[in-house]
Amino acid sequence: MRVVVWLPGPLREYVDGAKHLPLDVSDGAVIRDVLDAVGQSHPLLERRIRDELGQIRDHVNVFVGTDNIKDLDRLETRLHSGVEITILPAVSGGAWHW
Repeated sequence: MRVVVWLPGPLREYVDGAKHLPLDVSDGAVIRDVLDAVGQSHPLLERRIRDELGQIRDHVNVFVGTDNIKDLDRLETRLHSGVEITILPAVSGGAWHW
């Protein structure tokens, strides 16, 4: 089945500027399978998403449609064909002005 992974600007440098990655994964795939496929084709991107143990880094949010996988089954969240997955690193910083 085909899924699409959308990437924000800060992650696009790891995929030659692509805004999204269409991926073919097996029927019944879960988020872990998608990230494995990303790792095979774009290992530098995967290192920004997952740690050495294969877990999603604390500062990264992954959405299936509009649902954060932290509210679902995390890496075991089941997917369906055509679903859009969005990977968003947390944004923080800035200065406090009085």
